[in-house]
Amino acid sequence: MKKNIIYNDDCINILNTKIDKGSIDLVFADPPYNLSGNGLKWQGSKTGGDWYMVNEHWDKMTAPEYLQFTRKWIGTCHKILKNTGSIYIACSYHNIGEVMIVLKQLDFKINNIITWYKTNAMPNMTRRVFTHATEFVIWAVKGSGWTFNYKKVKEINPEKQKDGTEKQMRDFWELPLVQGKERVRGKDGKALHPTQKPEEMLKRIILASSNKGDIVLDPFLGSGTTAVVAQKYGRKWIGIEKEKQYFKIAENRLKN
Repeated sequence: MKKNIIYNDDCINILNTKIDKGSIDLVFADPPYNLSGNGLKWQGSKTGGDWYMVNEHWDKMTAPEYLQFTRKWIGTCHKILKNTGSIYIACSYHNIGEVMIVLKQLDFKINNIITWYKTNAMPNMTRRVFTHATEFVIWAVKGSGWTFNYKKVKEINPEKQKDGTEKQMRDFWELPLVQGKERVRGKDGKALHPTQKPEEMLKRIILASSNKGDIVLDPFLGSGTTAVVAQKYGRKWIGIEKEKQYFKIAENRLKN
């Protein structure tokens, strides 16, 4: 089985043919949320420039199609995870129900639902609902004996006790949407991936639930953040990205 490689293919195909059963220590997945389709946009915003909702072909499925898709990819991840392995799945209110149902059907144990509070969340354009400022990361484990580096997590927790000493990390993470130098952009300055996740998020997950030399797999690699952070902290990694344009972005990012 190859490590430190990106596959440009469908994740279900690669998980079934290229990844050994029971070989992966940690999976981080940022699957399609299935929220595209209405093409909402706000041009000329004075606060943050033009803004467009995610509206990609890979993010459009019917409800039955999406549930079937979720069952397939989580099911294949279950097969390739070690019995002591963890899976972290990014989601929003749009798809948390499907993800939770499938995890429970596969007898995963849910350890935490981490709330990501986006400190610079996009504005509410419709003025018909509360502004959406949170997403979630579900942490589930396949069996017993999972890795959780408690001391390391306390060490990297930006929150401290009143006296400045280390504090347990809570399941509520205040992190901005990716911006500045971390954002992968084209020559025109526009973001090259619509849902790039913060490196700080992956740092916390990888340091918490894996050790040096462990294998971290991302079935929806996108712009490559999981691989970049895994490599930085001495983990082996495997990335899968179906879309050619994102595969190339991730490949270039790792080379650089």
